[in-house]
Amino acid sequence: MTDTGALVLFSGGQDSAVCLVWALERFSRVETIGFDYGQRHRVELEVRLAFRERLAGAYPLAADRLGQDHLLDLGVLGAISDTALTDDRAIEMSASGLPNTFVPGRNLLFLTFAAAVAYRRGLKHLVTGVCETDYSGYPDCRDDTIKALQVAINLGTESRFVIDTPLMRRDKAATWGLAMALGGQPLVDLILEDSHSCYRGDRTVRHDWGYGCGACPACELRASGYRRWQATAGEQG
Repeated sequence: MTDTGALVLFSGGQDSAVCLVWALERFSRVETIGFDYGQRHRVELEVRLAFRERLAGAYPLAADRLGQDHLLDLGVLGAISDTALTDDRAIEMSASGLPNTFVPGRNLLFLTFAAAVAYRRGLKHLVTGVCETDYSGYPDCRDDTIKALQVAINLGTESRFVIDTPLMRRDKAATWGLAMALGGQPLVDLILEDSHSCYRGDRTVRHDWGYGCGACPACELRASGYRRWQATAGEQG
């Protein structure tokens, strides 16, 4: 554990929820930041607050270490992006070879704005749940992108920020395993009930892996990872 504080990019989804607890293990002061960019699945902005409130019951360290939450309005990003994450349209592959859920510049902007908040708050670590192992092919989730952005942010602010990516080399099954290792079944249950990763924002159906439409890429990744993790846990048991 270090006294250097951290700012966690916390959307309310499974990955960022695990990253939040990962940060609480390592830093004495942890704050969270979320972004309202006109996302279609804006229900995540509601569940993220419920998750924070209930985290202390499932994970005792949160009571002492979890600090302020910040929510930034980045509506201009949604206004210019023209994607299936910011408009009600079918999710499909685009001519670029990327899924049309890709919001250009999203993680670049998120981390840059997070760094501006962290600079003011005296927090040196930025924690994000990006991953290039089990993901939708977004170029702004790649390790090379994050490393380059860390250099640019530090040069532009004359700071020594560290962008931590605890899930970069983990697939979704390993992410569930990390949740279990960090907080046991209470944390896993909290993620199942109170996180949200469905691109369509559907919370009407509760699956064994959590809420979602069950058909979008985010749901498919989450469901597949959960079942692989469950199968592995059963073999080990």
